[in-house]
Amino acid sequence: MTLWNLGSINADYIYRVPHIPAHGETLTSSGRQVFLGGKGANISVAAARAGAHVRHVGAVGADGRWAVQRLLEYGVDTRQIAEVETETCQAMIFVDPDGENTIILHPGANMAIPPDVLDQALSQAETGDWLVMQNETCLQAEAAALGKDMGLRIAYAAAPFEAARVQAVLDRLDFLTLNAVEADQLHRATGLAPEALPVRDVIVTRGGDGATWFGPDGPAHVAALPVTPVDTTGAGDTFTGYVLAGLDRGLPMKQAMAQAGRAAALMVTRAGTADVIPDLAEVQAFRG
Repeated sequence: MTLWNLGSINADYIYRVPHIPAHGETLTSSGRQVFLGGKGANISVAAARAGAHVRHVGAVGADGRWAVQRLLEYGVDTRQIAEVETETCQAMIFVDPDGENTIILHPGANMAIPPDVLDQALSQAETGDWLVMQNETCLQAEAAALGKDMGLRIAYAAAPFEAARVQAVLDRLDFLTLNAVEADQLHRATGLAPEALPVRDVIVTRGGDGATWFGPDGPAHVAALPVTPVDTTGAGDTFTGYVLAGLDRGLPMKQAMAQAGRAAALMVTRAGTADVIPDLAEVQAFRG
């Protein structure tokens, strides 16, 4: 099957700082790197490296042609990525010595994906394919409605969290992943705990404490591998991409989550985003 990812594409500017900046504070960075990123691109790369057939639907400006080329090099089908007359999204990421981060996004082309690009892409989808989305692009409600009508399986990573945008697609979802803070925010907005949401499979990630699945045979918890983090940026996206790729290959949920947990654990030992997401051979060999 195919994973169709309506996803963001970012240029990630990562700065190493002594601590996360406080209000009004000026810091000197000890290092600066530029990576391919965005929750969408990260999930596409992770799923492709986990063995899935991934077709990315999105947009960049002329300044983002390098990002499209890099996605292609990582095994992602890029034919549904439009070039639009605005700049590619930029993310400013500040990472402290413990690997924790603060991120500022300038959305750019991610919010200018032409509707006809989405329509043309999904016209090629087949019943049973996955449609994956996150909260960093436009057209999510339209995509969810179209995908559901076509018999696609709809997956949603609810970050960056906005309750109204999640609620707009909630009744069309088959799979939802969010972290513990986002799960609490959604609970407050809807009055529904994860196990009560109208979604077949809900996964709440808990960082170093692993992840909990709420589904037909849940709840079930999968522990995280103990590692020393270097950079937590992109770990959640890596987990999501690996889970979806595992499910697409027919793995049971807990097995897909365990494999995804190893991928995320390995990911946090590396500095960077999409460019350093591990492939399946690395993940299978990794034991922490």
